[in-house]
Amino acid sequence: MIPLRSNIVEMKGYLPGFQPKETDYIKLNTNENPYPPSPAVISAIQAEVGDSLRRYPEPASTLAREEAGRLHGFDPSWIIMANGSDEVLNNLIRAFAGEGEEIAYIHPSYSYYATLAEIQGARVRTFGLTPGFEIIGLPQRYNGKLFFLTNPNAPLGFTFPLPFIAELAKRCDGMLVVDEAYADFAGGNALDLVRTHDNVVVTRTLSKSYSLAGMRLGLAIARPEVVEALDKIRDHYNLDRLAQVAAVAALHDQEYFRECVVKIRATREWFSSELRILGYQVIPSQANFVFASPPDGNGHRIYQGLFSRKILVRHFTDPLLAHGLRISMGTREEMAATLEALREIG
Repeated sequence: MIPLRSNIVEMKGYLPGFQPKETDYIKLNTNENPYPPSPAVISAIQAEVGDSLRRYPEPASTLAREEAGRLHGFDPSWIIMANGSDEVLNNLIRAFAGEGEEIAYIHPSYSYYATLAEIQGARVRTFGLTPGFEIIGLPQRYNGKLFFLTNPNAPLGFTFPLPFIAELAKRCDGMLVVDEAYADFAGGNALDLVRTHDNVVVTRTLSKSYSLAGMRLGLAIARPEVVEALDKIRDHYNLDRLAQVAAVAALHDQEYFRECVVKIRATREWFSSELRILGYQVIPSQANFVFASPPDGNGHRIYQGLFSRKILVRHFTDPLLAHGLRISMGTREEMAATLEALREIG
């Protein structure tokens, strides 16, 4: 008998969005950026390809940390680079929550928190949402080790107000992790709370707004003591040479970044308006996707209709979400084609 840990045997594991082998799909199911990375990123990667690849990368990703620090106004000692923000989320649980200790998050939000907790053997507590997106049952003092707040929320797209996040940080005995995977598409962020609250960590990804999902790049901003602890846990060569130069180039080219974000925001607002004309209920979104419910509340029917037309969106079987669809923002042309398909499906 293979002596696997019982919690690993019993857990289901995280199910990523469908990744088709064919290239003729309109792919709106995994919140990828419809635009290519900055040309500066491509040039940086091409310049790095060569003899240097036989050598290990710089262990601390120093240049990327420095670039992120210049961009966000933090000393590099407050920043850690990661192999996607998922690596940071994983290492935060490993650093703060021992076996049997509790972490919490909002449901619905990023379900991968539960998977990471199960691997560690930590306990999971979830808090629901009212129709007005207020947290249900939140105690005056939350004494778990970590509270994950996805902001903007995924898959719903709404944001929590900054004063509420600041108040939540005060109510947490442990760490408040503000997962800002989609914050670049929103009107604000929680970075200033890292300076004013010892227990706040902000995580970011370069997958969405910087078009680098294929490079697996993320970062966290936290107090130096937290970064130092995360540094002990991460793989000592967690970012390869190509990823490091890509991160520096992407973070540096803010003009290109802003152009892409502006286009995606504009597409989001236009597409949301068009969906409402079709009778869909659309949650106002601050992310690069929308969560929309068809008039008959049958999200699976619409998903299948789009799938048969080679348009991929995300449908969740969770009873709280099954009535709707999460639709990533593609190009204007892709979203127009999606609207035409929705009119056909009816």
